Amino acid sequence: MLKKNDIVKLSIENCTLQGSGVGRYDGLAVFVPMTAKGDEIEAHILKVKPNCAFAKVHCVTKPSPDRIEPDCSAYSKCGGCVFRHIDYGAEAKIKQQFVVDSFKRIGGIDITPEPIIAFSGRTGYRNKAQFPVEKTDDGLKIGFFSTHSHRVVECRSCPLQPAEFENILNAFEKYAVKNNISVYDETAHSGLLRHICLRKAAATGEVMVCAVINGKALPREDELVKTLTDCDSLIKSIVINVNKEKTNVIFGKTCRNIFGSGYIEDVLCGCRFRISMLSFYQVNPAQAEKLYSKAAEYAGLSGSETVLDLYCGTGTIGLTMAKKAKKVIGVEIVPEAIEDAKTNAVLNSAVNAEFICADASEAAGKLENDGVRPDVVVLDPPRKGCSKDVLQTVAKMSPDRIVYISCDPATLARDCVVLDELGYSVNAVCPVDMFPGCGHVETACLLLRH
Repeated sequence: MLKKNDIVKLSIENCTLQGSGVGRYDGLAVFVPMTAKGDEIEAHILKVKPNCAFAKVHCVTKPSPDRIEPDCSAYSKCGGCVFRHIDYGAEAKIKQQFVVDSFKRIGGIDITPEPIIAFSGRTGYRNKAQFPVEKTDDGLKIGFFSTHSHRVVECRSCPLQPAEFENILNAFEKYAVKNNISVYDETAHSGLLRHICLRKAAATGEVMVCAVINGKALPREDELVKTLTDCDSLIKSIVINVNKEKTNVIFGKTCRNIFGSGYIEDVLCGCRFRISMLSFYQVNPAQAEKLYSKAAEYAGLSGSETVLDLYCGTGTIGLTMAKKAKKVIGVEIVPEAIEDAKTNAVLNSAVNAEFICADASEAAGKLENDGVRPDVVVLDPPRKGCSKDVLQTVAKMSPDRIVYISCDPATLARDCVVLDELGYSVNAVCPVDMFPGCGHVETACLLLRH
């Protein structure tokens, strides 16, 4: 019987989307992070359950051809990336296969997706980063939470983010140390500074800085503005976000601008977008353009269609389709995002675009009662997917096409089963790697009436 602290030999046969290699010991699946398909290892068993076990690498006796040297010193400690120890081609294959397996295992749908739309590299693609902070004897520890913990791992030069983020963090620390800014302690619910959040618009280079605080204001906010803007002239907005709740949620509901307009502007698919700190915006704009182009291809617009864009965020998907549609109706529950979407429609002269602030199910039901029949419905829900109410209401509208964009193939496959029962079957699927190095894959899916 396998037991905790055993050292066993394993051949890694496969890899999960979470970055754990899978080997078998007497038929029992053993999950081992930081391994690659083809590795021969000795594994240190950490936990044994009736149907599987968990281990860490004791030593690699024969490395896989897919194995590479990680390019980040924080990789083994940080909870962000899971694939920096394997070749990108192997990572893309894992993500492609995960989409196939999700549809077959969860949906009973045997489909061959289009080849994954891979990224040209694995670095510098993130336009947004959120840094928790800890107080140290020498200053601040700024980085990311370690896996399954709230322990901060120092990492200011993450390979995924723009290089200038490190200089901005250093400048913020300089201000914080000089003014003796207290750091939030979640156990005692005391201290001021909770997170430092940064956004950059890839096309314009504009940068936004946000301090998330457990209070109403920071000391000497004028000095913070000067310190940051002296550091980087492309900082166009500095925001204070107030979060006084006992919560793991990063942002509070209230933002206050202390410099600039409270937004930055980016260009995506030829459209200009205004982005505030609380707005959803894809973190990899180069891949977002490819994802939205695939969504437009699946929508099959000729200029005479009405498009309903549920979970529209700042209007990015709908507005990139507006020039080829008769009308676009966007729905989003976040008021700030809807205000951005309305502004973005004006910026892009999209007079045929309308945006509604409401819950997706509630708005879809009202539109259906009002006799609105969209030709195309675009769904881009959060990771948890769509509620059954939303899917039922969408099906009642009888669109010709449903374009479903998902950041979780598992919930996508689950929802496709429901849509199949409601008269819509999967016609095409295309994975898009928005997050190289990380355990996520975006998927575009086209469903047609049957």
